[in-house]
Amino acid sequence: MLTQAPVIETERLILRAHHMDDFEHIAAQWADPAVVKYIGGTPSSREASWSRLLRYPGHWQMLGFGYWIVFEKTEGAEGAFVGEIGLAEYQRDITPSLHGMAEMGWVVSPAFHGKGYASEAAQAVIRWAETNLDCQLCCIIEPAHQASVRLAEKCGFVAKTDTTYHGSATRIFVRPS
Repeated sequence: MLTQAPVIETERLILRAHHMDDFEHIAAQWADPAVVKYIGGTPSSREASWSRLLRYPGHWQMLGFGYWIVFEKTEGAEGAFVGEIGLAEYQRDITPSLHGMAEMGWVVSPAFHGKGYASEAAQAVIRWAETNLDCQLCCIIEPAHQASVRLAEKCGFVAKTDTTYHGSATRIFVRPS
């Protein structure tokens, strides 16, 4: 079982494990109202972003999967911060249960919307999951977030049901095994 995110390189991106010096990127991203509009709607404090950063290695240590931080690839090295993507087990109190599935999630900073980076990173993570995990993938998306719905469908996720989560409309997608 892996205990740290492996480096994944695509044509234009580098996905790698989070480091402590990534905190400012994460804090700025999660404090942006445009980023969180469909992810709970409330910008994160620095304290909440710090907890998020510390949670990422725990997923890898305990479960063998988790999140990557994403950067543009510039001459083979890390360029600009793009966002985050990965797989998690949140033990969500949601019906129907997501138990036994790896929940995929992604967030791309607004400056990089429309460049296909989310799709490129998502396809890379799915390829990794197909090789390394023995469970079904799912994701939850607020139905009004059409860009994420389109990305999920492009990645082979199929809408399973509509529900509510923390008082918000939520659609559960699953990716057939």
